[in-house]
Amino acid sequence: MATETETTQTQAERDQSDDSGPFQRWVSGSISEPGRAYRPMFWLVTVFFLVTTLFPFYWLFMVALTPEGQLQNVVFTPNGFNPGVFIEIFQILPFHRYMFNSFVIATVTTAFVLVVASLAGYVFGRLRFPGKNPLMLLVLLVSFFPPAAFFIPLNDLFNTNFDILEPVLSNGSLYNTPYALVIPMSALFMPLAIFILTTFYSQIPDGLEDAARVEGTTRLGALFRVIIPLSAPGVATAGVLTFIGVYNEFFFSFLMTDGQPQNWAPVLQGILGFQGQYQTLYNAMAAASIVAVLPMAILVVVAQEKIVSGLTAGGLKE
Repeated sequence: MATETETTQTQAERDQSDDSGPFQRWVSGSISEPGRAYRPMFWLVTVFFLVTTLFPFYWLFMVALTPEGQLQNVVFTPNGFNPGVFIEIFQILPFHRYMFNSFVIATVTTAFVLVVASLAGYVFGRLRFPGKNPLMLLVLLVSFFPPAAFFIPLNDLFNTNFDILEPVLSNGSLYNTPYALVIPMSALFMPLAIFILTTFYSQIPDGLEDAARVEGTTRLGALFRVIIPLSAPGVATAGVLTFIGVYNEFFFSFLMTDGQPQNWAPVLQGILGFQGQYQTLYNAMAAASIVAVLPMAILVVVAQEKIVSGLTAGGLKE
């Protein structure tokens, strides 16, 4: 009897599912087999990413290949073919000098941020002292303010002539010098690096540092010989994110220099250099944008494993 009852119930459920609509059947099948729901969601997110993220780069490439004066007819293919524009951008302007300025500024800023953030991360992650959490929150508050909030005082400061700086700088002013970019951007990206390194340094077992201290090394020696090597993913993550952020920064780089390459104007100023008073070379601006973003794209591809492991492993606590 029990077998006949179960057979009757199964047949009734089958008949009810046959009478339901396609959406109800898809929902029922997704509940019993979650993979049916995950696959469409994966392809939907992938297509959305390709359209919103990669399509602008494709459009830039189409605009770059189109000769000047024919951009109004560009749809999905270039109106003409002018690959020589990628060479012309270095002939019209010293675009290589702008890229060099950005690399130098980003490298110096990243090195300074990592050194200071390593020391601060060691203090916040491995030492105990009163007021540590409020002080850490105060450091993170700096990253919550927009860069425009600091511009007026920094602009007054960097345009002031200091007699003490005249032996180093021609007019004693920080304006049109790399210091006007390195100092504010170091302060802006420092909180994120401190937070990342604090999370990593706090997870290093105390026994490893104690063993190094027993061997006669100091706390500073243990930091650079033991803790930092063991936290390589976190250090790489903080360094790559800082480098990319400084390289792509626009606000201070636009306001703290006059746009001339000899005055340490960065690559974004070079892209804007193709915009004149009476004419704008849109194809050259597109080509310069592609050339400028290629080093960062290569850096992300090379360091993606370190970035992902750094952002995920830092949230684990064993």
